[in-house]
Formats: sequence, C-alpha cells, structure tokens
Amino acid sequence: MLSKIPSSDRAEWPFVRGVLLPVVLVAFTTLTMGAGAILWAVDKSNDISAERQLLTTEASIRAAVQELAQQQEMVAIWDDAVVELNKRPLDLKWVDANFGVWLNKTFGQDEIYILDERNEPLVATVGDSRVPAEEYERVRASVSDLVAGIRGAPGSQHRQHVENLADAPYLKTGQAVHDAHMLELNGRPAAVSLMKIIPESEDVPYPHGREFLLLSIRFLDGSFITQLAERNLIDGLRFSATDTPELGEVSVPVKSDVGKHIGYFIWNPELPGDRVLRSIGPVMAAAAVMILLLLGALVRRLRQSTTALERTVLELKASEAQAHHLAFHDVLTGLPNRALFTDRLNHAIARMQDGEQVAVMMLDLDRFKHVNDTLGHHAGDSLIQEFAIRLSKLVDGDVTVTRLGGDEFAIVQTFKSGTDAPQALCERILAASEQSYEVLGNQIFVGASIGLVLAPDAGLDRIELLRKADIALYRAKGEGRNCYRLFTPEMDETINVSRIIEEDLRAALATGEGIEVAYQPQISQSGVVVGVEALARWHHPTRGYIQPSQFIPVAEQTRLIVPLGEWILRQACTASRRWPDLFVSVNLSPVQFRSSDFADRLIAIVRECGGHPHRIELEVTEGVLLEEDGRTTDALRRLREAGFRIALDDFGTGYSSLGYLHRFEVDKIKIDRSFTQSLGQGGKAANLIKAIVALGHAMSVTVTAEGVETETQRSFLDTAGCNEMQGFLFSKAVPEEQLMRMLSRASSKQTLSYVNAVAVRSNG
Repeated sequence: MLSKIPSSDRAEWPFVRGVLLPVVLVAFTTLTMGAGAILWAVDKSNDISAERQLLTTEASIRAAVQELAQQQEMVAIWDDAVVELNKRPLDLKWVDANFGVWLNKTFGQDEIYILDERNEPLVATVGDSRVPAEEYERVRASVSDLVAGIRGAPGSQHRQHVENLADAPYLKTGQAVHDAHMLELNGRPAAVSLMKIIPESEDVPYPHGREFLLLSIRFLDGSFITQLAERNLIDGLRFSATDTPELGEVSVPVKSDVGKHIGYFIWNPELPGDRVLRSIGPVMAAAAVMILLLLGALVRRLRQSTTALERTVLELKASEAQAHHLAFHDVLTGLPNRALFTDRLNHAIARMQDGEQVAVMMLDLDRFKHVNDTLGHHAGDSLIQEFAIRLSKLVDGDVTVTRLGGDEFAIVQTFKSGTDAPQALCERILAASEQSYEVLGNQIFVGASIGLVLAPDAGLDRIELLRKADIALYRAKGEGRNCYRLFTPEMDETINVSRIIEEDLRAALATGEGIEVAYQPQISQSGVVVGVEALARWHHPTRGYIQPSQFIPVAEQTRLIVPLGEWILRQACTASRRWPDLFVSVNLSPVQFRSSDFADRLIAIVRECGGHPHRIELEVTEGVLLEEDGRTTDALRRLREAGFRIALDDFGTGYSSLGYLHRFEVDKIKIDRSFTQSLGQGGKAANLIKAIVALGHAMSVTVTAEGVETETQRSFLDTAGCNEMQGFLFSKAVPEEQLMRMLSRASSKQTLSYVNAVAVRSNG
C-alpha cells in the first residue's frame, strides 16, 4: 500500500499521523468536553435561577398572609375603635376613614368586613367603597370556620389545624389575637385574616369573648400578582385554575392552609444560561469548525483564547472591584464604612498642608431606638437610609460621610484654617435632620447630636481624635441633644474627673462611708409638713462635699445608680417608720427601670425594712417615660398596685408631659423649679403655673411646686391653688436627726411662718 502513495504524500504522512491527527483529536476532545461543560453550566444556571424565583414566589405568597395580619393590627388594637363601634347609630364615615376604605387605599385589601358579637356583618367594604352588609354572604361559608375558631369553638377545623402546627398562623402577640390563612374564596386564591378588635389600654371596657371581629381579604390573583411581579422582577406572572404552563413557563401550586388545591401561579422564568449560550455559542462553534478544518486555525484559536482570557481577566477585575467596594462600604446606605473611614482619616491627616485643618465629626440620631421599638427595624433601616441621603447631599467630593453602624455616622472634612466650614456643616446637618421623615407611611421627627474635633488643634493621632470626637458627642447629648459641640480640653478633664468619681463612688457604696441621705420638707397650703424628699449627699474623705449634680450623672452612666437608688430607698424606709404621719419621696432613674425585676426588688426592699408602700412616694421624670416600653409600663402599674404613690417630677419641661398624664396614672405632678424661680420676671411663667395647677386639679392630681425661695413666690403659689410647696424658703435638705428636731418643735396647729422661722434657725 505504501508503494502506491506518492513520495511527497509519504513525507507528510508522519506529520499528519504524529502531529496533525493528535492535535485534531486533542482539539476535538477538548472542544467536546468544553461544549458539554458549557451546556451543563447553562442548564445548571437556568435551574438555579428558576429555583430562586420559585422559592421567592412561594415565600411572597405565604408572606401575604402575615402582612395582612400586621396591617390589621394598626386599627384592631385601638381604644377609639372599640368606642366608636359600640356607638349607635354607627358613624359610618369614621369607619370608612379608619377601617374599610382606609385599609383598601393604604394596603390594597380587597374586601373588609366588621362582624358583631353574633358574627353578623356590621359594615362591609369591597374595593374602595362601602357596600351593603349582605355582601358578606358571598364569603360567609368560606370563613365561618375561621370565625368559629377565633371565637374558641372547640370543633373548628382551622382551630384544630392551628393547634397541630408548630408555626401556626394563629397568633397572640401582646394584645393582638388573630387567625390568618390562605383560602379559596369563590374559586379564587385569597389571603384571609380575622382579628379581634380590642382596646389598647385597660381603661376602655369591652366584652371579653364577644368582641367585634375585623375580617380582611386580599385576593392573590388581582393587584397582588402585579405587585409580586414588579417587586421580584417576574415576567408574565399569571394565575390559572389548572396546571397548564406553556413552553418555557414554570408553575407553583397554590394550596389553602387546610390542604385544598386552589390553582397555580405561572410565569416565564429568567434563564441567564440561555442568554449566555446565545452569546458565546456561535463563536465557539465557529472556532471548533476552524480548528477541525485547518491546522492554521490553531493560531487564530490561540488569538481568540487570548481575547477570552483578557475578557476573563477584566471580569475578575470587575468582581474584585465589587468585592473591594463591599469591603469598604456600608451595605444599607452605600456610604463608606468604618474601614474606609479610618483610611480616609489617616490620609487626610497625612496630606494636611500649611493653612489647612481636618475636622472629624461623630453623629448619631436622637430617639432612634424609639423609632425601632415602636415602628420596627424596617422603619429604622428606612430612616437610616433617608438620613444618609440627606447627609450626602450636604457635602461635596472632598468630604467623607461614613456610617459606622446602627445610627452612628462620622464625617471627615479638610478645610482652610480660619474658616468656620465645619461649624457651618454641622448647622446644615442639624437643620436637615430636623425635617420630618416619611417612614413606612408614618411621619416621624428625630434630631441629631454631633461631636466635632479639629486637627491639629486637638492632636494628629487618629485614635485620640476619634476619642475626643466621642467625648464632644457625649457632651452634645448630655446638653439637650439636637445640637453640636466642639471638643475642648475641659471636656477631657471632665471625663477624667468622671472616671475618678466613678471609682470613688463605687468604693463608697461598697463601704457605706461618706454617702448620706438628707430630707427636704414638703409643706401643705395650711403650713403643715406633709412629707419629705429623700436626697443623696456625699461627703468625700479628701474632696469634701460633692454636689449631686456631679456624681448622680456618673452613677447613671455607670449603672451605679441601681445600688445607690436601692440604698437610698432602704434609708428612706427606715426613716419613714419614725414619721408615721408623713410620706417620703424617693427619686427613680430611667436606668433602674431597665431591670426586668425592678418593681419586685423595690417592693421587697420596703418589706425588708419594715416600711409601708402607702407612705413611700416614687418620683419619676420624663426620662423614665420617654423610654416607654412594656417593662416601664408594667413596673409602674405593679408599683402602684402595691400601694406606692407615683409623682411626675420636673413637670412642664418635657414635650409630652400632658400625654403622659393620659397614659400613666400618677398621684402628683411637681412643677419644675425653673418656672417657680421665673415668677416676677414676666407673665409667661405665672400663666403656665396657673395652667398646670388647673390641669392637676381637673385630673384630681396633687400639685407641688419646687424651688420656692421667696415669700412672693409662696404667696402666688398659694393663691394659684398649689397643694404643696418645697424649697429653701421652708428648709433646705437636712439630716434625719435635724429634721426630727424641727418636727418636734412644730405642732400641727402652728402656722407656716412659724415652721419657716424654725427652719431658718436650724439652717443656721
């Protein structure tokens, strides 16, 4: 056979057999495996994408049920709702504005019904209009088992279903009691939630077991589909009673909570693999053909491979850039994070030239925790995002705005020496933060506190600058919030003094040396001492007398106020046994209320000391009530039930004092000394005091005025109808033995002037 092959062909045969064929075979094998891998990757990518959309859709459908219950809770747990629904005739306009029409327009609920104690429809709303109550008959049969279940009927199918599920939709969270399910209503899938309408407070009576019921229905094949498709970027989402997806579509079965088949959600899944295949398939096919046809195509293939490699490198660089961005930026706001802030600050300090300074600002939002606690963490996140946007709009490219975490932000600014650029920026930030925020349909108001430090005035060490900015921020918050403070060396000295006071106070509480209790009398209108206020005093062995204004704030910051407050209460209880006709007032700190067993400890201390709660008056400030949560409310309620009197101290200085009188039961309000001492300096203080006294009398609350120092003040307060007074005009705070001598000299028939004279002589 070889003899028949031309010599030139025989010369090329070894090359073909030894080089070309192996290269072709290797290339063919490689391309085949590559094509198979690409097809597998394309198919896997499509499967992952479809599975992700499938899981997202299923989760969104189930979440609709719980969202419906959360929407109901906004109106179902409400004092006004119980009062208005019990009125006859029923105020239908009020019901539309607060229930049916409002729930439809606000949350897109399709049908809303209010049922009376006999489970009969009281009001019906379909769409955005109130309809005849008889419309309820269309759904009565479908929801009757839910109604029976929430009423406690033992044979209810939904009740049994709920009790057999670990993650049952039947909820009783706080006061809310509801039953939420996925059901079939008239052949349509629907999220259905039924909730008892009950008051928020215990002051509004309602018939237990015969409450009004709020029934909300959201059909999942209407506007819900549009919202679901837009929210999750799902193409062609539709509902079908049968499982009939077209070519390329996928479906999710929809079943009710009792297992009844309702229908299917069908859509076109996103298939990223197919798009990739359409992009690179022709190129790969052409390359494969050229490699198999010509050995010379190896060079071209190499060039194509080089191009593909370069593209891969670019993609890797893009991925690296994205990873780098995520490593140095906050996910929620997109702002630089703490790591990038540190780098920017170091660079700003290092590049600072003559005639330049660097400003470091530490910021946090005032009352952010209150927003989180009342509206939820989603509202808190929305607030953080909006505040970050406002900050970004206030600065240019030379200023770095950073989110450190939570509601804490930081700013680095390089500016020319001799200008007030940082102070001006602080003012703009405060003005922007004071504007109202629209958060999840709620209008809220918060402020910001800012600590400012300047380099090189305060040094060039980054850690020291941050520490001093924190100190300035702490000073801003301590001086009323919603302001900025520039760091001064005096602030650092204050921190050092506070640290020394903390150490010495801790030692004094451990040994009991130097800490004393003084008592300031409270005088009735008739001039009789009716009570005393127990006040902490500290005689330091080396520093002498330390003002309460110095050590009380330190005690609160370090939680030493807890053992200090309990020690004062023990002393007051022991002393009260010697004055059976007087009450003893003890001040409480907001920090003490943060302990879950706070009320139990106070009650136990009084019992241990042989005191009587009826002779102990507990004074709380607005700071306690500002942190209103379940623990505060429950503690005040338990203390009052135990017999303690509750007094609202410094009344009139807060923004919400009047509201607190409605939400919390108090026995006394104490007019802040600032109003008393402003008497005679204009009519504003006098008018305000008269208004507070009138308010207290109207609510049957005792009114006490603090800081009475002159006879003119006493006379005005007496004429205004103030029940009790307290101040240096009568006596300063004195030790227990000195108070005993004062009380022994004064009889119940002595006049106010005589008591005053005794007090003055005792004070020496």
